[in-house]
Amino acid sequence: MALIKLCFHYVLVCALLLSVFFNTVALGGRSRKPNIILLLTDDLDVMIGGMNPLNKTRKLIGDAGVTFTNTYVASPLCCPSRASILTGKYPHNHRVVNNTLEGNCSSTAWQKTQEPVTFPALLRQHCGYQTFFAGKYLNQYGTKEAGGIEHVPPGWDYWYALEKNSKYYNYTLSANGKAEKHGQDYHHDYLTDVLANFSMDFLDYKLNYMPFFMMISTPAPHSPWTSAPQYEKSFPDVKAPRDPSFNTHGKDKHWLIRQAKTPMTNSSVEFLDDAYRKRWRTLLSVDDLVEKVLKKLETRGELDNTYIFFTSDNGYHTGQFSLPVDKRQLYEFDIKIPLLVRGPGIKPNQTNKMLVANVDLGPTIMDIAGYDINKTQMDGMSFLPLMNGEGKNVTWRTDFLVEYEGEGHNQSDPSCPALGPGVAECFPDCVCEDAFNNTYACVRTISASSDLQYCEFDDSEVFVEVYNLTADPFQLTNIAKSIDQEVLEKMNHRLMMLQSCWGPSCRSAGVFDSGYKFDPRLMFNHHGPRFNKLLRRTLQ
Repeated sequence: MALIKLCFHYVLVCALLLSVFFNTVALGGRSRKPNIILLLTDDLDVMIGGMNPLNKTRKLIGDAGVTFTNTYVASPLCCPSRASILTGKYPHNHRVVNNTLEGNCSSTAWQKTQEPVTFPALLRQHCGYQTFFAGKYLNQYGTKEAGGIEHVPPGWDYWYALEKNSKYYNYTLSANGKAEKHGQDYHHDYLTDVLANFSMDFLDYKLNYMPFFMMISTPAPHSPWTSAPQYEKSFPDVKAPRDPSFNTHGKDKHWLIRQAKTPMTNSSVEFLDDAYRKRWRTLLSVDDLVEKVLKKLETRGELDNTYIFFTSDNGYHTGQFSLPVDKRQLYEFDIKIPLLVRGPGIKPNQTNKMLVANVDLGPTIMDIAGYDINKTQMDGMSFLPLMNGEGKNVTWRTDFLVEYEGEGHNQSDPSCPALGPGVAECFPDCVCEDAFNNTYACVRTISASSDLQYCEFDDSEVFVEVYNLTADPFQLTNIAKSIDQEVLEKMNHRLMMLQSCWGPSCRSAGVFDSGYKFDPRLMFNHHGPRFNKLLRRTLQ
């Protein structure tokens, strides 16, 4: 019997040594593939001071690595943006268009077609990574129609996902498919801290001979903006920034912006200033989480072999163009996000101005893991060469696509009956943040010679907005009616190319192709006014 046990242990040790040997050979002599951590915040802006409270995060990740200053989302709303992060695809390819089940948010269709090809599933299946998720997943996750909290998406070894949308207390987690209910005791239930504790446990008890991927998805700074008790009185004098677009009437913008009341009521200004302070307070716990994770990695001797990404699912606004608080708009404050990265081979204190996007996170992480993204269906590009000093030899994009399909109610909002049905997210003073026809597509262009945005709406006007951000960084003036027609046509053409792209065709550097033929039926899910006018234009 003793001889049998000795043989068993000998075989086990040999198997482990062979695994380490082949991993080392495959990685060109490195002992193991690098670990990867993605820290995802919820509604964290970069344009109106969202990063200011995060002193530890900026020091531990940004100062220790690279800060990307032109990072954008494919859609300025939680669910479609998170779907783009997970799949590396634009919304027109993963088909998640808003936060509703009808908009494909965590629907059974999403689960069947997209979840099996998310980058965490590929990491686990093809790259030998152990995977960990904790926090908010998709807004409709856990609903009965979407399989309940028993559903654990493929690709995750450890799964602690929040049921539905962001909360801080009184929530349910899916702990590997089993309900784990939490109340309102700060020491046991405050979600940001609970996620930190789960993360510490994983780092302590994971398999040390395998690389790992962690995705920690905090509720902050999403509403209801509940801070930890020790931070409830922080930033008492802070107010939302009064930038040039604050409390300004968007007279030349689409109707949803034009309907905002200017000047805002005193109650709206007080509300948004209070929301701004509360958002900052929730971020102090995120800062603590980041510090705990990095200290744990350092204690375990794993920090130098770990890539750490810090970003958000969309931006936010507080009073810009007299809209109180929300996202969902095409402007910089809603579509531009923070992105900080540190890791092996990344020199500290770097700033990079290249146009990167949330669809690039998946391809970059797969590239780090050594997987060929050409074997995937991803639309994004790996920005690993931009971080490790090879950026000068890389042909990079100049154009990026932003898509959003608006939400609205079939009945009139009681607080805004004059606007009729189709609006949503309305405030008591009848300022609505969304509507059915708040449906648009934009091409955002950043190059050595251009800093432009071109947008088209799927509404009765087929409304167009164009901004030259070099001359007008706050997007105060829509120049659609004054810009040269040839430039407009080229922008329209590039937008149509991007909205019909798939996989490799989405990764071009933005060269205008005059011979491209486009089918406008691919522009949006439904054949609305914009489709009809585009079709007539194409057939003429």
